[in-house]
Amino acid sequence: MFLKRLTMKGFKSFADNTVLEFEPGVTAVVGPNGSGKSNVVDAVTWVLGAQSTRALRSAKMDDVIFAGTAHKAALGRAEVALTLDNSSGKLPVDGAEVTISRTLFRNGDSEYAINGTTCRLLDIQELLSDSGVGRQQHMIIGQGQLDSILNSSSENRRAVIEEAAGVLKHRRRKERAERRLAATQENLERLGDLVREVRRQMRPLERQAVSARTYADVERELRIARQSLFRQRLDAFDERKRDLEEMISSSGVLERELRTELVTLDAQATTAAAEMASRREEMLASTLGTLQGLAERARGTLSVIAERERSLRAALVASADENVIATLEADAAKLAADLVLVQADEETLREMRDALQSAEALFHDAQHTHEETWAAVSLESDQAALRTASQRAALLDRSLGAAAQSERRSAQRLSEVRASIEESTSALARVTSARDEATVQMSAASAQLAEAVADATSAELERENADEALAQASDVAARTQARAEALARALEELSGSGGRAIIGDLEGVLGAFLDLIEVDEGWERAVESAAGASVGAVVVDGRRSAQAALEALRREGGAGLILPVAENQIPPVAVPEGCVALRSLVRARSGAPAHVTRVLDALFSRAFVIESWQAGIDVAVAHPELVVVTRDGDRFAASGWRVASGRALVTRATVDDAQRAAQEAAHALIPCRERRGAAASAAASARQRVNALTNAATKGESELERRDREITRLLQQITDAQSRVEALGTEVDGVVLERQILESELSELRDQLPALERAVAEATARQARADESRRHVETLRSDVQVATAQLARREAEFAERRRLIEQRRGEIEQRLEGRSLERAEAAQRRESLESDLRVLARLTTIVTDAAQDIRLSQETMDSTYREQLEASRASAERLETVRRARQSADERLNQVAERAHRGQIEHAELAVKVTNLHESIRRDLGVEPDQLDVVEAPELAEGISLESHVGDLEARITSLGPINPLALEELAALEVRYQELDTQVADVRHARRELQEVVRALDEEIMQTFSSAVADVNEHFSTLIAMLFPGGQGRLILTEPDDPLNTGVEIEVRPMGRNVRRISLLSGGERSMAALAFLFAVFRSRPSPFYMMDEVEAALDDVNLQRFLSLVNEFRDEAQLLIVTHQKRTMEAADALYGVTMVPGASSKVVSQRVKKTPQEASA
Repeated sequence: MFLKRLTMKGFKSFADNTVLEFEPGVTAVVGPNGSGKSNVVDAVTWVLGAQSTRALRSAKMDDVIFAGTAHKAALGRAEVALTLDNSSGKLPVDGAEVTISRTLFRNGDSEYAINGTTCRLLDIQELLSDSGVGRQQHMIIGQGQLDSILNSSSENRRAVIEEAAGVLKHRRRKERAERRLAATQENLERLGDLVREVRRQMRPLERQAVSARTYADVERELRIARQSLFRQRLDAFDERKRDLEEMISSSGVLERELRTELVTLDAQATTAAAEMASRREEMLASTLGTLQGLAERARGTLSVIAERERSLRAALVASADENVIATLEADAAKLAADLVLVQADEETLREMRDALQSAEALFHDAQHTHEETWAAVSLESDQAALRTASQRAALLDRSLGAAAQSERRSAQRLSEVRASIEESTSALARVTSARDEATVQMSAASAQLAEAVADATSAELERENADEALAQASDVAARTQARAEALARALEELSGSGGRAIIGDLEGVLGAFLDLIEVDEGWERAVESAAGASVGAVVVDGRRSAQAALEALRREGGAGLILPVAENQIPPVAVPEGCVALRSLVRARSGAPAHVTRVLDALFSRAFVIESWQAGIDVAVAHPELVVVTRDGDRFAASGWRVASGRALVTRATVDDAQRAAQEAAHALIPCRERRGAAASAAASARQRVNALTNAATKGESELERRDREITRLLQQITDAQSRVEALGTEVDGVVLERQILESELSELRDQLPALERAVAEATARQARADESRRHVETLRSDVQVATAQLARREAEFAERRRLIEQRRGEIEQRLEGRSLERAEAAQRRESLESDLRVLARLTTIVTDAAQDIRLSQETMDSTYREQLEASRASAERLETVRRARQSADERLNQVAERAHRGQIEHAELAVKVTNLHESIRRDLGVEPDQLDVVEAPELAEGISLESHVGDLEARITSLGPINPLALEELAALEVRYQELDTQVADVRHARRELQEVVRALDEEIMQTFSSAVADVNEHFSTLIAMLFPGGQGRLILTEPDDPLNTGVEIEVRPMGRNVRRISLLSGGERSMAALAFLFAVFRSRPSPFYMMDEVEAALDDVNLQRFLSLVNEFRDEAQLLIVTHQKRTMEAADALYGVTMVPGASSKVVSQRVKKTPQEASA
């Protein structure tokens, strides 16, 4: 696999469609500075998914779009397509060629495609991940990257090896697995909390369930015993009744006549009843009820739609916070302004550089003039030396001149050193002042950090309190909801026992008894005990309605208890001493019909509440016609005495109160959730502020350390300069003494040789001119050196400042790019929400129209139903007339029966007994006597009667105390919940074990792959170092060998004959060669299909360049190499050349040339 074709249009300086065809081997891209050579490398970097503007040598991403020239307009998009030869099938794509393209528009939209099919950047990265082309693009070496490889951290060098070895995909899988592992830990902790809470709730319920289960078993046994006892008594009464009927058979003839009349009346009644049955009011009522249900469903659907619309609009209103983006954009703008200032300063430095070059030229001219003058002086000295008379004078004169010149140089150096001391002292004062300011800022930052830590602690505590409050509110809501549901089920069971489902829609039915009353709190057991079976009854408005209800029950084969409204006023009953009228504790529910009060008067007018059961016995004996109950539910009446039933009365009001409490508890959850959300947000903000201040404090500490190092350096400079001042002072004193000696000797010589004074004077004059020229040259040299040093220092300072500004700007651009993606996602969500709102609007219209149709149908059916009811009422009146006639016949039959007076009396007594027995059956068993099933009598020990057995069972129930009838259901629900949670915990633990196994396997794979790669790279690195540094040594060192998952990689190089191992101590060319050795070692260990290098050999001398070309020649057959270069010898080594040119005011153009080599050159 290799690069086959690169197509650019609108990318940087390539405005027109430009196609570069590549072949295996070495391809060189050449051209003058600024023509766009490096843009070819940038294009490959960009199309492979580069996101960093620094990697593209741009300030922002849209800088890659052609910006236009004086003669060519700017373009709206940049397109780059890279075609790879896939004839080897290394890429998992069908076809011999794979084309990857990327397009960027000025509005910020970006598109990727593979073979013309739109895709994601992730798809491209995954496609190339196994081919040696990683996300970090280690095979592309841009300008200045060689030094960055050596100066970067050991972890970054490890990343280069990992990418080449294909370790990054394992690390990404490991990171995903670790994130999932952390999520499962949170789930496991939450499940543990839930399990503990369920266990806590189960413990008391288990004890209550045992009591409830025992109570149910004893009550079941008691019911069977009572049922058997009542059955025996009913059978005895029936047998006695038959005997009495035989006694009155003497009136048979008249009785038959009367019965014949009764038969006729019954036939008429049957006919009337059949006529009523033929009516369709029940079917119409059912249809009307269905329509009502549909109308309710329509209203409920509209409510759900409205609630959904409100939630969607709330979500639509919510938008992403753009303050951060605005801040980042402001920072980016400020950095751009700073960069412009830096560029202006750099322009000033370039002007200073030009001035310095002019000064250097002036220095060279002065030096040349000085050399000519000095040569002339030397010639005159040689000529004067020929003269014997002036030889000694000339010699002394030269010695004196040399001494004077040495004195001047020493004095000049002394002045320079003193000036440097003053400069260093000023710099020390400035650095000290800056350090003091940084110290003050650091103290303020430390105080802010302490305050932020305290705020974060408070916010975290508030979040924990909010979590606890939410948990407590959730617990209360769950308990109140469970209680409301249990009470509703209990009320439904009691209400259903009265046959409400069958007769609830009949005329005159007021409703279930429990739905129509309210009981003072705490008196429910007393009311339930006094009402007996009536708690499950249905209240009707009179005798006729009661008869209609009973006929409906018989017709449907159902069972139920009817409470008709009393037709007469119930006379008041005197309240026994120590008692309270139960009627005062019960009232009709708000909104119930007025007739309910009369029902309560009839039911509880003779019922009274007393404090203790012992006092209740006394009142019951003294007043057998009354019903006396206690607050605990004990009952004492003529029908028998009974202890508490063990259950409290459940009324509709009680259920409504419980449901209101459940709703209030559910509503109470809302502020708890809001408080928890606000607390969590505040805690996160506080943590972010702490992190930001911590980073600022760390940077402040680093700045203080840098200032301290600068102060130490300046102090050392001042100390060294002071030492030099002392040494120079001693040197000047010696030179002065030497000059004085020479002057004395010269004076003596002049006295001795007056004839030679003229020659000595002339030589001295010439020597003076030569000295003046030398001083001038020395002054120029010193000025040039000082200016050069200052200019180099300022250039370094501006380069560092420019680098920091560009680095910060790149970080801001990356963050802005991430925010742009968030805003795009938010826009998509808003479009989705608006689409949902439009769908809800259409759905609202449909449901509203359907509700209107249902309302019209309901009105039609209601009119028909009323007509049917009128017809049924007429039939009922005719049926009532027939029944009154039958009643008259019954009365005549009773008059005939009076002739058997004694039989009638006994029959009446028997009827009373049967009635009492029926009341006991209803009270104790809750069923009608005719529904009493025949059961087998329990087996009893000898000497124990059925009556005593019933008493024993009642005593056992009393001994059990208060019973929670809902404990079994609540415990069963909690046990199911516990099993579900236990299963979930097991599943989460299993998932954690699997994820841990995956992480361990990935760690082993990473360690094995990385260790193998490091060993191979180290071996090739040592070989390449020996090749590039003859006699030298090099190796890779792991910073933490015991931690192969996180260890960094350090580079150690030692050229021959030098005991230097630190990379920073090597020269620029040596550093470049070391970096190339490392990269080529990586290339050779884990090959990539192609490599691109942008002016990597610029800093190499001829010898190192030859070694680099030898290395390139070795890789020629292994991989495809593309080199951007200015070096002629690199061009000569290439198989193909691409020349990039740019005419002023136009765009970059490309020309290609295939290099034809001789067989000797090809073999070389």
